[in-house]
Amino acid sequence: MERAIEVAKNSNREIPVGAVILKNGEIISSAFNQKEELNDITAHAEILALKRAAEKLGNWHLDNCEMYVTLEPCPMCAWAIINSHIKTVYFGSYDANYGALGSVIDLRKIANSKLNVYGGIQEDECNKILKNFFAKLRNVK
Repeated sequence: MERAIEVAKNSNREIPVGAVILKNGEIISSAFNQKEELNDITAHAEILALKRAAEKLGNWHLDNCEMYVTLEPCPMCAWAIINSHIKTVYFGSYDANYGALGSVIDLRKIANSKLNVYGGIQEDECNKILKNFFAKLRNVK
């Protein structure tokens, strides 16, 4: 999770979310949100990390991989994670608005998925990053 937090802090003007994917304990990809930078609504940290991991492995089936992400995935990202065959997701902050791995909805139930999910990992630090970002955003406007 430490690496995901570091990645989130590099997000510049984006909502600070970082995602890291590991296979056999080795980081194979990482990403932060780039929706603004790429002008792409799908450029969430999780989606970009999934794409990079698939490219590195030469296969979109990310069996036996783990994802660490600083914010609970939204429905789009959760569905992509489930379909990628990621084994386990560890996330920091719970998302009371869009969380799709247990907070608002749990897409694993719809997909009959065996994805393991553990939330609240370094939650205080992940929450702080998000709160600071939105506080700065409000002060700029």
